[in-house]
Amino acid sequence: MILTVLFYLFIAVVAIQFLYYIVFFSKFSFYKAQKGTPKRIPISVIVCAKNEAENVQKLVPILAEQDYPEFEIVLIDDASSDETLDLFEAFEKQYSNIKLVKVENNEAFWGNKKFALTLGIKAAKYEYLLFTDADCYPTSNQWIKEMTGHYTQQKTIVLGYGAYEKIKGSFLNKIIRFETLLTATQYFAWAKMGKPYMGVGRNMAYKKEEFFRVRGFMDHMKLRSGDDDLFINQAGNGTNTAICYTTESFTYSAPKTKFNAWFNQKRRHVSTAQHYKGFDKFQLGLFYCSQLLFLILPIILLAFQFQWIIVCSLLGFRYLFSWISLGLAAGKLKEKDVMYFYPVIEFVLILSQLNVSITNLFSKPVHWK
Repeated sequence: MILTVLFYLFIAVVAIQFLYYIVFFSKFSFYKAQKGTPKRIPISVIVCAKNEAENVQKLVPILAEQDYPEFEIVLIDDASSDETLDLFEAFEKQYSNIKLVKVENNEAFWGNKKFALTLGIKAAKYEYLLFTDADCYPTSNQWIKEMTGHYTQQKTIVLGYGAYEKIKGSFLNKIIRFETLLTATQYFAWAKMGKPYMGVGRNMAYKKEEFFRVRGFMDHMKLRSGDDDLFINQAGNGTNTAICYTTESFTYSAPKTKFNAWFNQKRRHVSTAQHYKGFDKFQLGLFYCSQLLFLILPIILLAFQFQWIIVCSLLGFRYLFSWISLGLAAGKLKEKDVMYFYPVIEFVLILSQLNVSITNLFSKPVHWK
């Protein structure tokens, strides 16, 4: 009796996975990237940094060399204790379109990136804003042009792709990039369906009016994280949100190289997702629960050789359609190599996510430097 229940539950799990990979994710996976219409709207590029001297030394010249007619670079130093501020001041003298915002330690908002970003947004000269992180860099000098090309009168939020650099011979690197691919497939697909729920601060754009419409970060200011995903979760909707995933629009970041560092990063991301809207928490929770059950149920059923031919057929069918869906997405996001190890990487990632969820029940993760 129990095995029969588990068998039908397994069939339901495969059906749910099919719904996500083929029905939902296909909105991104099966469609070609659309180039935006070139715009000449002035842009404020905003970068917030805290103790990022090594990274900003590389980033700022890349931003300054962007091929775009009119833009400013707003550099926000969030009370750094290293040489970040000195470098920003030197860049301010070197480039005429750089504006420097210095953030002093504030007891009420100490260590809160959202406070620093708010000051930077208010200081920005232009209405249209484009964001990246201090430890990122655009892949081309067309980044601003590509991202702003998706602004329209209705589309006042643009979600981009923030990738991670490849490290040859690193299995952890493949896990990180696979997770980034899967996450992007999800938030791009749901945005295409009119239900945007997150974006990444490494690469996103929005108008000031959207920021002030939802009172900025005030509704979640006490949370150290969420300046990107919680903001989009609150401000984004089917009318005002566009996506951009042309190759020239990507940004890249250096990935974590130690498992513990990556694990702690995941803990922060998962803790933030608890504050999403109800529907978004439900659809994400259903997806990850179905992934976990997809690993557990066939092991039990095959251990007892219960309906093993059907179980093996369903296993093969699920891997076929999920491999196709994610493979197409990987091609768009230049992550094809991670799909060669797909079943193994997925297995490790699902177990890691379970570990993260359990760990977060007993302790809170640390945010912002």
